[in-house]
Amino acid sequence: MNAPDEGGPPERPDYKVYRSRRGLLSRFRKPDLQGLRKKTRSPARTGREGPPKPERPPGEQSTGRKIAKWAGIAALVWIGISILAFAISAQIQKGKLAPGITDTLDGNPFLAAIPQNILVLGTDIRSGAFAGPDQASSKKCLEQIGGGRGSDPSCPLGPFRSDTIMVIRTGGGTFRKLSIPRDTLADIPDHGPDKINSAYAIGGAGLTVKTVEGLLGVDIDQVAIIDFDGFRRFIDTLGGINVNLPTDVCSTVSGGAFNLKLDEGEHHLDGFQAITLARTRENTCGTGANTGTDLERAQFQQVILDGIKDRLTSITRLPYNFIKGPFIAWNAPKAMVSSMGALTMPQLAFAAAIGGNDGSFVMQHSGVTAAGNLVSTPEECEKAARQLMGGDPPREPNCPQG
Repeated sequence: MNAPDEGGPPERPDYKVYRSRRGLLSRFRKPDLQGLRKKTRSPARTGREGPPKPERPPGEQSTGRKIAKWAGIAALVWIGISILAFAISAQIQKGKLAPGITDTLDGNPFLAAIPQNILVLGTDIRSGAFAGPDQASSKKCLEQIGGGRGSDPSCPLGPFRSDTIMVIRTGGGTFRKLSIPRDTLADIPDHGPDKINSAYAIGGAGLTVKTVEGLLGVDIDQVAIIDFDGFRRFIDTLGGINVNLPTDVCSTVSGGAFNLKLDEGEHHLDGFQAITLARTRENTCGTGANTGTDLERAQFQQVILDGIKDRLTSITRLPYNFIKGPFIAWNAPKAMVSSMGALTMPQLAFAAAIGGNDGSFVMQHSGVTAAGNLVSTPEECEKAARQLMGGDPPREPNCPQG
């Protein structure tokens, strides 16, 4: 053996060499890199138990991600259908408004950003679903009066007045409500002082707009006339509403066709019950200071509006509202005939959702005339206008003293 320093070749290591035999079928198999990967990833080599996970080709998504992706797409499509249904329905309802009414309004198409005043009116004309046999009006008269036109001799059972008068100020994060009792004395343009609900019988929604503007010294930007049939269907589509009654309610309307007997506090109402409450003027079991008055009726109407708003914005109702989205969206505009179409009505829904609740007010009065007119002092008129506007009104309110 050569010494290491002599530069000779190194000695052969002392180990044994074994040669394995090839299997009988190995010569017929093709090289399999995947099998080699599996061998190198065996539990003995990796320290993990169980079969190895198959590798996903580049760019391929997992099953969970695929399901989430398509569920998201389906949700967006469903929301898009709801928005489209809402816009189309709102435009249809706007087309039912009597010509010329929009000329009396001061609104703009940016309701979501800029606060506007919306005059909400409900008339005393009734369909067969909400009236006794001798009180129901024809479909033609319902469309005429419900579209904002004044009373017409061709429609019997008139003259038809506005038994609900409410101004909602919303937009830009604002949401306030002011109810005006229908017997409030107001100066009706070209007709002199009279009950404010007479303005609708004389000149429809257009004259009522001018009368309210003069009474409060504010501008009316939009108008909405309640359709009782549509309003009832809308509430039922929501699954009813929850209301918090300030007093006991015992009510009978339409000659006994609809009755309510409710205790003070929380209640769940369906569409017909909500309409009956909104029409309640003679409360025979209430104990509040305003029992059986027009002021109490205005409070009931605001309670119903709050119930609808809560139903639409409640987090717990989100799954139901999402599933029923297109149906709610289609029926919501049908609750009214309004000047707000496909562009403005969705902004109203958005403004109401983000506006919170800045207060609900009822215009006060300090006197009653022999004819039953409710008389408000200039101070009471100004207070009502300031509550609505959140500050000074654009003009000085005009409250006739009878």
